[in-house]
Amino acid sequence: MERPADLTLLLTRAERLVARRLKAVLDPLGFTTDAWRVLALLAAGGGHTMSEISEQAFLPPATLTKLVDQLAEHSLVYRRVDPVDRRRIRAYLTSRGKDTHARIAREIDADWRDIPLADADAELLAALLGRVITATDPLIVTSFKS
Repeated sequence: MERPADLTLLLTRAERLVARRLKAVLDPLGFTTDAWRVLALLAAGGGHTMSEISEQAFLPPATLTKLVDQLAEHSLVYRRVDPVDRRRIRAYLTSRGKDTHARIAREIDADWRDIPLADADAELLAALLGRVITATDPLIVTSFKS
């Protein structure tokens, strides 16, 4: 079966429209989309190394370090030396970070209620996008799979 030639264009357009809508929710709350990505990744728990976060949030290491510094200044994130590999640093959400993540997630969910997408369609879309990600990213980190 031949794939649609415009699949990459559709994915790009969808991502840009979603990012625009997300930015409209985050701006009044004082957060960037990059900060939201980091909070969302860390909300899964267990802490993640800076290299994992950098890869999954699509941020260069230096940019991520500055962002995590800012989040730490606001008591949303803290860092600890990895107990297994002491050369690595793991980042975690603080209690305040977890509360902030939950509050922002509610705002985003409320905004998405305006989009006429049935729950079954949203689940299907998430599953399909998860398959695209898994198929195209050979280094996918298991803990971040959908």
